[in-house]
Amino acid sequence: MVAAVALAALGLYWFQPWKLWQNETVDEALPTAAPGSASWPGAADPDPGPDPSPASGPRTLAQGTLISHEHSTTGTAKLIRLADGSLTLRLEDLDTSNGPDLRVWLTDAPVKEGVAGWRVFDDGRYISLGKLKGNKGDQNYPLPPGTDPSAFTSVTIWCDRFDVSFGAAGLTA
Repeated sequence: MVAAVALAALGLYWFQPWKLWQNETVDEALPTAAPGSASWPGAADPDPGPDPSPASGPRTLAQGTLISHEHSTTGTAKLIRLADGSLTLRLEDLDTSNGPDLRVWLTDAPVKEGVAGWRVFDDGRYISLGKLKGNKGDQNYPLPPGTDPSAFTSVTIWCDRFDVSFGAAGLTA
C-alpha cells in the first residue's frame, strides 16, 4: 500500500496533470531596449553594427506562425532587433497547453508537421531562452548577447521533462 501511494505521488509530480486546467496569461509590451546583460553571465557584449537611431524603432528580422505538435498551439513568433541593436524573440497571441518544465528554444531544426516534428528540436543546435512565462498572451525573450540570429531557423515551445515540442514555428525573413 505504501509503495502504491509513493508511486502515485511520484506520477503526479512527474506529469503534473493539474497544469492542463491552469492557464497563465502574460501581456508584455514590446521592449524598447534589452535588459542589462547581467542575465547572461560571462557573455560578451554584442556588436550590433552601426549605431541604430532610436527613431528607427524595433525591426522584425524573421517571423513565423506556430503550429501544433504534442499540444494544440497557435500564435506568432517574431525575431526582433530593438533600437539599441539587441535581439528579442517575441511570442504574440500565444495559446498552448500548460505543462511541466516548458521552455522557449531558438533552434536550427526544420519545423515538421505532425508526430514527425515532435522530437527534432534537440537534435541540432538550440538556445534555451528560459522558461515559458505563460501559456497564453504576448511575451518577450531576450537573446544572449553575441547570438547570430541567422544561425537559427525555428522556435519551439519545448517540454524539457518529456523531450517533446508542444508547438513550433519556422522563422523566415
